[in-house]
Amino acid sequence: MQYQAHAKVNIFLKIVGKRGNYHELLSRFMLVPSLYDTLTFVPKKSKETFELVGDFNCALEHNTLYRTFMMLKSHGFDKEVEQVMRDFALHVKKNIPTGSGLGGGSSDSATFLKMLNETAHLGLDTEAMMRIGSEVGADVAFFASGVESANVSGIGEIVEQYDEPALDLEIFTPPLACNTALVYKTYREYFLQSSNQALASRMLTLKSSELLSSFSKEELNDLFPACLKAYPNLGDYAKKGWFFSGSGSSFFRRKEVQ
Repeated sequence: MQYQAHAKVNIFLKIVGKRGNYHELLSRFMLVPSLYDTLTFVPKKSKETFELVGDFNCALEHNTLYRTFMMLKSHGFDKEVEQVMRDFALHVKKNIPTGSGLGGGSSDSATFLKMLNETAHLGLDTEAMMRIGSEVGADVAFFASGVESANVSGIGEIVEQYDEPALDLEIFTPPLACNTALVYKTYREYFLQSSNQALASRMLTLKSSELLSSFSKEELNDLFPACLKAYPNLGDYAKKGWFFSGSGSSFFRRKEVQ
């Protein structure tokens, strides 16, 4: 059975505070129905405890999928998930670009969590999967929630469904990958200031279509200037009418009606 791990965009992203080394945000996350990675359990070929098949550019111990496996073990499901991974390898076909601000790693993690929950009969409800997922990565909670649109706050772990269907979006990803840590570091060094909390709170109440028709990419995403500072070539791809997702590098817009 194949599972789809969908991308997301940040319709808006406002930095509203700090929590230790993390920035607190207010944001609208929205799934992208047309863009997704595909995850499948396949027969195992190695004797490794955890076999991952796919095009990844990081060490296994740093991969969110492996961290999801280890997190479930730490929550007392070691025997159940080890039994599944004793027989199967996890195959991932990547379509969501890395370093694009589209949440591919977090979406994969939430989808793998769902796969293990179903296959190993863990009995986790949505709230439990969101809670465990947030320990793997803040954005994982949104993907584990199963909703199409949500207002997200805190460091990404607080997810409140926003009642609207996902928009039909067109995605453009430049041939460069943005490093999230570098973007936030640049934001702190050059752009950190008192946020307009009132504006951010107002954005939470507006439909995504209203947000995209009323504000520019610069107004909607506090990280866009930091991305331009960290990656000057990004400006070559910043076209009018396109919006910026997360810490980049992807742009998006509503598909035009033919």
